Amino acid sequence: MKDFPGTPGTFTGLVLRISQCFFAAGSIASMASTSNFFDFTAFCYLIASMGLQAIWSFGLALLDAYALVKKKLIHTPVLVSLFVVGDWVTATLSLAAASASAGITVLYFRDVGSCNFGEECRKYQMSVTLAFLSWIMTATSSLIMFWLLAAG
Repeated sequence: MKDFPGTPGTFTGLVLRISQCFFAAGSIASMASTSNFFDFTAFCYLIASMGLQAIWSFGLALLDAYALVKKKLIHTPVLVSLFVVGDWVTATLSLAAASASAGITVLYFRDVGSCNFGEECRKYQMSVTLAFLSWIMTATSSLIMFWLLAAG
């Protein structure tokens, strides 16, 4: 298997995983700091999806850090296949959750004309923005994993 930036066990791969985890955790924190997020199903789905994303990314960041410290190559076809499937699943769930939450945010807080929640509106928008940033990092990582598997 090839060794290029973003693959498991490289510094850029570790940075991708840490940024995925950071953005997902930030999205959760921003959404959970509001008092009414549970009134909207899309926001609850965003919390669940970002929770899964944070756990998946944190686990793979630990694996990348271990591979960097031990200078081990973790590009076995079985592991890369697992990474591809996991990344595509979490990327799909993250995009769906971020899009649904963005739709609710725009509908209720911009199209309807007023936001009755005050400061919570900004927190909802921040959470959706961080979710999209997490998805961008996850999509990048999943494409790199797919490329690595195809180059195998």
